[in-house]
Amino acid sequence: MTSRELVKAAVHHQETGRVPYSISLCGDTWEKLAPLVPEESPGEFLDNDIEGVGIPWWGWDELADDWRGPATPTSLEKVMGTGDYGGLVDRIKEQRQRSDKYFLVFMYGSHFEKAYFARGFENMMADFAADPAWAQKFLARIVDRNMTMLENVMTIDEIDGILLGSDWGSQIDLLMSPAVWEDMIRPGEQREYDLIHSFGKDVWVHSCGKIDKVIPSLVEMGLDVLNPVQPECMDIRTLKADFGDKLAFWGGISTQSVLPFGTPDEVRAEARRVRDMMSRGGGYVFAPSQDIQSDVPPENIIALLEVARESRRN
Repeated sequence: MTSRELVKAAVHHQETGRVPYSISLCGDTWEKLAPLVPEESPGEFLDNDIEGVGIPWWGWDELADDWRGPATPTSLEKVMGTGDYGGLVDRIKEQRQRSDKYFLVFMYGSHFEKAYFARGFENMMADFAADPAWAQKFLARIVDRNMTMLENVMTIDEIDGILLGSDWGSQIDLLMSPAVWEDMIRPGEQREYDLIHSFGKDVWVHSCGKIDKVIPSLVEMGLDVLNPVQPECMDIRTLKADFGDKLAFWGGISTQSVLPFGTPDEVRAEARRVRDMMSRGGGYVFAPSQDIQSDVPPENIIALLEVARESRRN
């Protein structure tokens, strides 16, 4: 099977001999690792089954001072487009000719995070309580822009999935009550998921933290893949047992314990344990719970990759 086929099989809950993987390293980690792999480019060294695809997007531009104050802003937000549509389709088609990997568009900070990037985190959380009508309209405007940008590229057949990202949790709990999440976050997310699915693409979501309380809602909404699945704050065995037939997971190997502090043998053992448990019945993309930082010894990264490249153990 090609990498693209492996990932699609995992997303659709089909077991495969090798579990697909996608592992990311922080920049300073590459610097630390370079002496061990001096002749390899990042892509060749990791050889992930998922390949990122860039598309035009948008960001905030020239926000007035009232956006950073505690009161509800009265000025209109301004935005600026990023990227270029010229030759976009041809570029992605050429990328496909060179690669058999699953093509995923990464849109971190696409909704809730986009809102508090404009308002500041404390102000945005206060808006939810002090002026919920304004907050809902503001979030809807963000999603309106997202929808336009997504519609512009959804007809590109080479794109397999879209990852939308906003961190809804800390390692203790949701950053808001489930009721607030349902009122403020769910409507816009649902619009995006429905659009992506209408073009036959998979919906991936990145949210750090302990977000167990909204996973049943995400399943109802049709989410395909959840990332990063932090074992420090969520019981991944329970997640697999409760939702593994409805939701695929990407991540789950601790970057706070075994990877930075374990031996290579301990990394191999834990990586195999998580992989074999989470991939049972399909529905798993092998990876750490976050990008690997420079506190992880290079030999542990190599041990992780050894497990990523071997066949699943039943």
